[in-house]
Amino acid sequence: MSDLKFSVVGDSASATQFIGKTRQFTLVVDEPEALGGTDEDANPVEYILAGFAGCANVVGHLVAKELGFTIKNLKIEVTGELNPDRFLGTSTKERAGFKTINLNLVPETDASIEVLTKWLQIVEERCPVKDNLQNITPLKISVEKEYTAI
Repeated sequence: MSDLKFSVVGDSASATQFIGKTRQFTLVVDEPEALGGTDEDANPVEYILAGFAGCANVVGHLVAKELGFTIKNLKIEVTGELNPDRFLGTSTKERAGFKTINLNLVPETDASIEVLTKWLQIVEERCPVKDNLQNITPLKISVEKEYTAI
């Protein structure tokens, strides 16, 4: 299969809110009131955690099917811990991002613990979001100045 390209394009709705479009979907990113936002939607780091959970869900069901078992229900809990000081500009002692992220999967299934151990190993190997969180991905960040032609 060829490479797939995904994108989000949008605008700042306020100092804490971003409204983006991806395919036919609208994504709203906001901050909680404690961080100056209006708390209308999840914040950027919560979207990272949700993306990880969503990816684990898709890959988990796909791999279960390949291994020949059914997941009746999959409870997913993902938590991350970060110190907001760098983000808020009050300190540079700690990194801005998550210190740790923990993903806990609780499948309701008849599969044995041995099969689930193999399943988890394959899910970890094949989850694109886990790969991006765990490995360095080249980033190119740029800025353009909007101007009006005379």
